[in-house]
Amino acid sequence: MKIIEKIHAASADPNRVVFSFEFFPPKTEDGVDNLFERMDRMVVHNPSFCDITWSAGGTTADLTLEIANKMQNIVCVETMMHLTCTNMPVEKIDHALHTIKSNGLQNVLALRGDPPHGQDKFVQVEGGFACARDLVQHIRAKYGDYFGITVAGYPEAHPDVIESDGLATSEGYQNDLAYLKSKVDAGADLIVTQLFYDTDIFLKFVNDCRQIGITCPIVPGIMPINNYKGFIRMTGFCKTKIPADIMAALEPIKDNEEAVKAYGIHLGTEMCKKILAHGINTLHLYTLNMEKSALAILMNLGLIEETKFLGPYLGDALQMFSVLKKMSVQSFGQIVQKATYQGQ
Repeated sequence: MKIIEKIHAASADPNRVVFSFEFFPPKTEDGVDNLFERMDRMVVHNPSFCDITWSAGGTTADLTLEIANKMQNIVCVETMMHLTCTNMPVEKIDHALHTIKSNGLQNVLALRGDPPHGQDKFVQVEGGFACARDLVQHIRAKYGDYFGITVAGYPEAHPDVIESDGLATSEGYQNDLAYLKSKVDAGADLIVTQLFYDTDIFLKFVNDCRQIGITCPIVPGIMPINNYKGFIRMTGFCKTKIPADIMAALEPIKDNEEAVKAYGIHLGTEMCKKILAHGINTLHLYTLNMEKSALAILMNLGLIEETKFLGPYLGDALQMFSVLKKMSVQSFGQIVQKATYQGQ
């Protein structure tokens, strides 16, 4: 089933919230086994879909195709596979599309892709596509309406457009919005956003999209903070704005992994509450292949049952649960003092 159809069906009930999870292909066989165990625990909570990434340059292409097949047909969760243009001539793209269609998948996230490792800029491969819009057009031309096609949206503009001061110019931002609309006009039916930590920027982005005629659903991408160094590395790579109050909260606890995770759960919960309060009833969680922070946020929001969340790993979860129940306190200093969660 197409994800867009599931989202439209859910929207018939204005009080229903749907959520989804993203995973990436692990580097080892044990990692893959662990990932499927984690997926089994997470799909119990009935996500609307899960997606699996495609590495820069397609270096994990075969593994991504294998995982996507198992997700759809063994884990039995609606699966969306990422597909990029990086180092992908059209023959390889068509092979990937034919494979997932044969395996019953109907959902693709069409991306230009990052430069291959060791390169600074994206280069169009001979016989390939220059951008995600070209990929969307190709999929629609070759497969008609079989696939639901999702594209990426960038609330702060694409990293290539962001200047050295951390901001996109007004012209750059508007050009990026216009390009996003061209991807939708080419046949995309859903937008999932890049990660962000300033919810006001996301809400402005949604309004700006509506102002230029983008009408399809826009799903916010939420990445829980699991550790300080990873957070700084990811936001630096994506050129994501970090609000001053978040840095102020993290700085004194950056070497305390438990406290950082507890704060990440608290922050993710508050971000989602604000988004939901503005009538956006879809959430996409970038899990980084870790389950507990993502599930804790959903539990805080009342979107999953506590018993299902606690069951598979009761000992650790009971510690985390005691922390999360106290997250209503206003002072983060109090939160840190009370944090006892031993997460993964």
